[in-house]
Amino acid sequence: MEGYRVIPWGEVHSWRCDACGLCCKGFRVPLRMDEYVKIASRFGYGAVEFDLGKVYLKRGVNDRCIFQRYWGGKWLCSLQAMKPLACKLYPFRVLSRPKYPGGGEAYYNYRGVELYIYLDPHCPGIRLGTPSREFVTKVLPEIVEISLGKRTRQYYSTDYKIPYPLFRL
Repeated sequence: MEGYRVIPWGEVHSWRCDACGLCCKGFRVPLRMDEYVKIASRFGYGAVEFDLGKVYLKRGVNDRCIFQRYWGGKWLCSLQAMKPLACKLYPFRVLSRPKYPGGGEAYYNYRGVELYIYLDPHCPGIRLGTPSREFVTKVLPEIVEISLGKRTRQYYSTDYKIPYPLFRL
């Protein structure tokens, strides 16, 4: 997110995943150690790539994540059951202090925890404006709870609930 303007959540009317696939194209998805172990154990070491002491999901054709599949007119993640945290949170970035301009509009208090939430402007599912009730009461709390490790399942922050394993590598 460096080098371009991010959007503070207070400027967002709504967001919903349109399954456009842009989030999985051109980005390097970092894996935590537990995610790396799960994915490599299930799919082998060819599913990941290493760079300077970090592990990422492998990218394939057209610089797209190898776990992304085009199905029913949408780009879907075939890792739903073990989707990495970075993927679950996109296009949101939840921080403990303001890092970008617009810190006031990014401020979010979750049960006494002060957070700053920004969105990546490349995501076409973002609708700017006064935050809607659903965005404030459903989407943001879900993103924050996922970010803080209080929940793993997504409902409002993903497009489809794909029956695993719909796709195989």
